[in-house]
Amino acid sequence: MVSPRISNLKFSNHRPSYRRTLSRLLGCLSLGAFTFLAACGGSSSSSNHSTTPPPTGNNVQAIAVNGGPVAGQIYPDAAFTSVTVCAPGTSTCQTIDGILVDTGSSGLRILASALTGTFPNVAISGNNAYNCVNFIDGSYLWGPMVQADIEMGGEKTSSASVQLIENPSGFTVPVACSQGGVNEDTQSGLGANGILGVGMEPTDCYIDGQSPCVSTPGFSPPPAYFTCGTTGNCQTSFVPLAQQLINPVVGFSTDNNGVIIELQSVDGAAATATGSMIFGIGTQSNNALGSATVFTVDPTDDNFTTNFNNQSLIDSFIDSGSNGLFFQDAIPQCSVDTGFYCPSSTLNLSAQNVGANDAQSTVNFSVDNAIQTNSSDTAFANLAGPAPGASGTCSTNNPNACIFDWGLPFFFGRNVYVAIDGQAAPSGTPAAPWWAY
Repeated sequence: MVSPRISNLKFSNHRPSYRRTLSRLLGCLSLGAFTFLAACGGSSSSSNHSTTPPPTGNNVQAIAVNGGPVAGQIYPDAAFTSVTVCAPGTSTCQTIDGILVDTGSSGLRILASALTGTFPNVAISGNNAYNCVNFIDGSYLWGPMVQADIEMGGEKTSSASVQLIENPSGFTVPVACSQGGVNEDTQSGLGANGILGVGMEPTDCYIDGQSPCVSTPGFSPPPAYFTCGTTGNCQTSFVPLAQQLINPVVGFSTDNNGVIIELQSVDGAAATATGSMIFGIGTQSNNALGSATVFTVDPTDDNFTTNFNNQSLIDSFIDSGSNGLFFQDAIPQCSVDTGFYCPSSTLNLSAQNVGANDAQSTVNFSVDNAIQTNSSDTAFANLAGPAPGASGTCSTNNPNACIFDWGLPFFFGRNVYVAIDGQAAPSGTPAAPWWAY
């Protein structure tokens, strides 16, 4: 059995993004030795969700919850899109599908095995730059930094830094990155061909208007970026802001202040779900804020407060890269794997989100048994599990108990706005970053 994979793209905005996977759940048909997911919950039908016409425009990118690109595996509650990558300044391009859409991180990461051609390396002090991403379960991603033009939905970012996910040739991954864990540098290990981080920060190492990965007197560089020679000798390294992994939206000439994630509603479970990622907020007729409520965040961690179970969970966030709702509760956990909740019947619950600007909204949600009967569904509105390491009462000394992760089920049937830190916010709205829905 595979342990739940819980990712922590920790240098994007210093908050976790949970991507959990299970194999061979009881009552499910195994689709392979390592089947992504749990969730078999609910009935399967292509008609058990509502549909609306997709928006049109040169700033619209299609997304889909469809199980992912790995044959014989289902990645549940994960939204995928395609990204076109070109050698800088050329028409030598390749479109890569199966890219996970993640509002919990910033930057484009692509499996090197999914790309053809060559791209110029990012060099720091004469050595090639590498990027490291650690996952809470001990796995990690490693790979060189290269430059590429990124095209999506009629928009383009030129000469952007991108991570190629691959095992190094000629030397081993430095222990400061691997920490003895498993390298998820394959399609089956990652469950995707890459990760598209379109979160609240402009780069993957940036928060509260500054970057700990830029040279700072009296501080050492965090283990996010490394420089390596041809035979290794890798060292953690500071990286100028312009060479860090960039949130591709920031590099667009227009429509560069945020994204809107729109997914059709799902009633219980569905074979697939479709939607759109719209670039820009308040920049065109198809991305107006409308009546959505804006929730500003704590600038030190990009989190807001969710009031749930008589606690104020001050480290809460919205994350399309999390394949469930994750929070602390006494709901029975699944016996096959404790990464998801398995109540005996559907639970109807509610919580209240409160922004740093005191904006408030009550969210009604349901939690269903993650182990049911159908193994072909990929979209689950009621999938939930415990926040890792959460126990006891939320406090500054017990931060894991302060998390409510509004993962992909939160996105079904909603338009979720992500305003990017440092970019021009729409007229009449607070300075970014903020969420709105």
